Amino acid sequence: MARDEKVKMQWEEIQNSISEKFGGGEKMDLDSIVYLIGIQELGKGYQKFSKDEKLNIMHIAICKLLEPFGYYEFNYFDEDGWPHYDVIDELPTLKGGEQSVLMKEAIVLYFENANS
Repeated sequence: MARDEKVKMQWEEIQNSISEKFGGGEKMDLDSIVYLIGIQELGKGYQKFSKDEKLNIMHIAICKLLEPFGYYEFNYFDEDGWPHYDVIDELPTLKGGEQSVLMKEAIVLYFENANS
């Protein structure tokens, strides 16, 4: 099986599993799953967040997801418990579909590492 096909199948399994648990009967999209990963990484549980905080949560997830690829590195937690990352390598310019594939691959890797 080609690597891309394997990642696609693994992504669909993760998407279905998360959608069952958190989607209220609807299939969750990539952004929703990234947001949930950000909530998990923040570690503060369910609470109301401002629009800016939600964007920061998405940023936390993206940094965490792309860390194994060498783009970000965890630096520290601030006094409020929010993680901060340093940029190690600039992301290449990617088209929308390529960004999506990279994030799906990163999410698959995230869950593989979480289950090991």
